[in-house]
Amino acid sequence: MFKRKYHIQYSYEDLKRIIEGLIEFKNHLISQGRYTDAVDELILKLYKQMK
Repeated sequence: MFKRKYHIQYSYEDLKRIIEGLIEFKNHLISQGRYTDAVDELILKLYKQMK
């Protein structure tokens, strides 16, 4: 089945806020003892776009 791809445009400041939110979410998951692998991958992908 065909999957649609969406492209979102955001500024540097938006990207910075998204990453900060993901880091807070990761910390929340850690405090619950849950896995953070998916969040880690997303943070890394977004961080690479900042450079």
